[in-house]
Amino acid sequence: MSGTPTTPEEPARYAIRVRGHLDDRWAARFPGFSLTRRVDGTTVLTGPVADQAALHGWLRRVRDLGLPLISVVPVAPDAGTEPPTSAAASGDEEVGS
Repeated sequence: MSGTPTTPEEPARYAIRVRGHLDDRWAARFPGFSLTRRVDGTTVLTGPVADQAALHGWLRRVRDLGLPLISVVPVAPDAGTEPPTSAAASGDEEVGS
C-alpha cells in the first residue's frame, strides 16, 4: 500500500517536511536522514523507512520534539533526496544554494 515500490533489501524513502530551519545538531535525532533547509522556512528530512510501523515511529519523534509537521511524502528511489514536488510551486530551493 506504500506509494513507492521497493525490494525487501531496499526500504522505502520518505521526505518529512517540518516548519522552521533545524540546525545540524538535529541530525543526531534522525539517524540515516538528511536535513535540507529550504528558503520557504521549512526543513525536509529525507531518509529510509523500513515499514509503516517505522514511519509512525519517526512521526512520533517529530511530534515528541514539538516540530510542526507540514507533510510526509514517499520519495522514488531514483529521486535522490528531493520530494516529488515542483520547486517553483513550493519554495523547494535550498538555503545557501
